Amino acid sequence: MANSLKILVSLNFIIMKSLKQLLSVAVSVGIFFLQSCTSSENINTKENTDKLNNQQSISSTPTQQLSPKATTAFDQKKAAQLTDLSKFIAGIEVDSNSSLAQFQKYNSWVNHRKFFDKAWTKLDTQQLAPVRQWSQKELAQINATSPSVFYPFSGPDFLYAYSFFPQSKQYVLVGLEPVGSVPDLVSLSKEKQDRKLQEVRSSLYAILQFSFFRTNDMKVDLQKQGVLPILYVFLARTQNRILDVQQIGLDQDANIQPFKKGMISGVKISFIPEGESETRTLYYFSTNLANDGLQKQPELQKFVAKLDNKVSYLKAASYLMYNDYFSDIRKLILTHSTHVLQDDSGIPLQAFDRSQWNLQFFGSYRKPIGLFSNRYQSELRKIYTSDKSVKPLDFGIGYHVVAKDSNLMLATAKNISAAKP
Repeated sequence: MANSLKILVSLNFIIMKSLKQLLSVAVSVGIFFLQSCTSSENINTKENTDKLNNQQSISSTPTQQLSPKATTAFDQKKAAQLTDLSKFIAGIEVDSNSSLAQFQKYNSWVNHRKFFDKAWTKLDTQQLAPVRQWSQKELAQINATSPSVFYPFSGPDFLYAYSFFPQSKQYVLVGLEPVGSVPDLVSLSKEKQDRKLQEVRSSLYAILQFSFFRTNDMKVDLQKQGVLPILYVFLARTQNRILDVQQIGLDQDANIQPFKKGMISGVKISFIPEGESETRTLYYFSTNLANDGLQKQPELQKFVAKLDNKVSYLKAASYLMYNDYFSDIRKLILTHSTHVLQDDSGIPLQAFDRSQWNLQFFGSYRKPIGLFSNRYQSELRKIYTSDKSVKPLDFGIGYHVVAKDSNLMLATAKNISAAKP
């Protein structure tokens, strides 16, 4: 298993050179997707919990009062602090009464804001807006049920889970990258604060420019800071207010507990979209999804199995579930999902029993990129060349960054009630 992951990392470096022209196309179209299957080992420390707690020291006056429901469940002052912090990191101006407002006059933060404004405008126009429009048309019935979204091999990609499924009540993301922490920026010197903001830009630059997290970069960037700063950016930039952040773990019965050594490390973020009154939940767990990892710590499988009305989403998953040593996570998805939305890097077509699943196809399938050329599916190619019910796709997704080469498959369980826990 370890050797296989090392091979994936090495091959990923090779393809970066060989696909230089492809990357230049990605820059011009500004599309965005995440790859986060082969990176670092877990880092679970008490220091992360302490740093999360320290964020409460930032004083702020909220620009918008929380709804009555949110106010009764959460500390409004803390919610304002967390939201201001996420906005500041994302290059969005905070209220003048916030203790972070004093730093917005510095050229370093002004440039930080300009970087995000320019990159995000391009990203939203050329990529995210078409994704939202497609979701409104093709996933309307699913979204109307406010499903739980399970997104394995996601890394910190809350952005696409939210764009495809904006009405979900809870999102469960899983990757190898550590949770990390967001420091109390007010207490830092200007030099250290600038360095932290630079770290955020550096970790996001590749996906904003080249459409994906480069594995070698993640080993450096996310090992330092973890996924939490990126989750803050995505929440702020999608106009969500953060209500609470908790460092968590799963006990043996898959119940959420304050994190202790030996548990699967995770974070629980309670948030609310601007203008709404219902609280949502974002979970991120840092763990190994290979069979040996899940067998050592089966709590995650239990937790996912208990999710109600679960939709599984898979993108840029390195074709890992084509392998026998990822059969457990593949089985978990197929057994407990009401729907599966994926590109061809997720679960192989042959794993979907047609007597149990209805399948819809979108976009185009020719062949995988060179790195994964051995994962070509002739049966899938036959469907795309002969089935007239295949619908077009007007945005790039997965490893094929150009819309005309991208594909999605929506699988719907025929007996949806059987897929629920």
